[in-house]
Amino acid sequence: MPTDKRVKAADRTIDLFEAFDKSGRPLSLSELAAAMEIPISSCHGLVNTLVTRGYLSPVGRQRAYYPTRLLFELGRNILARDPVLSRVTPLLEGLRDKCGETVVLARRLDRFAQYLLVLEANKTIRFSAQTSVLRSLHSSALGKALLGSMPEPKRTEIANSLDYERVTSATLPTAKRLLADVAAGEARGWHLTRGESVSDVAAVARSVLLAGEYHAVAIAGPLVRMEPMLEKHARLLASVGAEMEAASR
Repeated sequence: MPTDKRVKAADRTIDLFEAFDKSGRPLSLSELAAAMEIPISSCHGLVNTLVTRGYLSPVGRQRAYYPTRLLFELGRNILARDPVLSRVTPLLEGLRDKCGETVVLARRLDRFAQYLLVLEANKTIRFSAQTSVLRSLHSSALGKALLGSMPEPKRTEIANSLDYERVTSATLPTAKRLLADVAAGEARGWHLTRGESVSDVAAVARSVLLAGEYHAVAIAGPLVRMEPMLEKHARLLASVGAEMEAASR
């Protein structure tokens, strides 16, 4: 994950809210400090600031804290005005319902594909992920689609900069293999992974130009269910991708 130019105070604020998400309950000052791995004195100042701003509230006699609805309201209002997601989410929801699998929208962040939206299938066995997850460009269909959207010199430069961590036994191990795979995907019109990021998951993806920036959209699900449907899913992606690009103009 990129670590340069990060601000410690911002990291700590996000760590605090993620601690509440992980615990699912009010936390005391000492519990928060332990979860965030920071001194209690530093945690105390952050908590006091967030209480004063209305984002945290004391709960019960043990002086525990829990986030208020203010963060939810703020996030909901911001999301409703997102220049990309507000326009394409209904189309992606329709794609999920048509294909019956999980749909993911991503964009490139340095050497990673960052999930912007995850719409999970309504099935017991399905591909699951969280928004803001980072996947290496070399091991995901979304990453391949994002590389495919680049001019070849830039694509080669980025491919040569990746570390090629073996996420599974099927993960592509070299820049040469990745570049050949991306070129094949561009010629075919869609990109594919079979167990390269999660061993029993397959995904098809293609790039989409949204508000002047290349994104990628993928359909992902259990390999056994995806395998016979790859071309059908690819056709759905092409159709919905064109609608997304038109909606974002």
